[in-house]
Amino acid sequence: MNPYRYSEDEIAAVYRAIRERRDMRHFRSDPLDLALLERLLHAAHLAPSVGFMQPWRFIRITDRCLRAQVHALVEAERERTAAALGERQDDFMRLKVEGILDCGEVLVAALMDGRERHIFGRRTMPDMDLASVACAIQNLWLAARAEGVGMGWVSLFDPEQLGRLLRLPPGARPVAVLCLGHVESFYEKPMLEQKGWEKRRLLNEMLFENSWSDHGIARP
Repeated sequence: MNPYRYSEDEIAAVYRAIRERRDMRHFRSDPLDLALLERLLHAAHLAPSVGFMQPWRFIRITDRCLRAQVHALVEAERERTAAALGERQDDFMRLKVEGILDCGEVLVAALMDGRERHIFGRRTMPDMDLASVACAIQNLWLAARAEGVGMGWVSLFDPEQLGRLLRLPPGARPVAVLCLGHVESFYEKPMLEQKGWEKRRLLNEMLFENSWSDHGIARP
């Protein structure tokens, strides 16, 4: 018997949050309780980080004018992305890709400045700072789902423009615009799958053994 194993109900809850997490784009506008928001941010802050560098910084956007400016940057990049998609342009423009003006809270997750000081774990893989921020975002996402709160990760923006807008110091970089808020319901499947944009691939297509394979291996 493993004395460190959680109870069956606790284990099931962890797997349920992972399974039912969704990238939400449809929100109600009512605000989040501040104590709830603090719990979610604490969950993010408990994320692992390479060399314990803790490179994440979160900017809470409370100014409605500033929120509109962030939305304008996203909308401009949405149009540029659509133009780059060629024959899928019209399909893309029909998708709802963010809920910045609708959700209860907007956060911007950013990489801190001065990351070059942190060599532990990054000497040959400097992008591990980005991986660490992604871990914090995932913690936030899973905690939000467990709390019944929707979250959407928006990556359609020019990082230099957003950095200037938010007055980030030299060397810092925005990674994600995060929409948080109450929802009428969670999508049964990822929205892009529901809309036919893409479908989830099978695990055995992505699991290899000992070396890279173009075909994957059978599931264990």
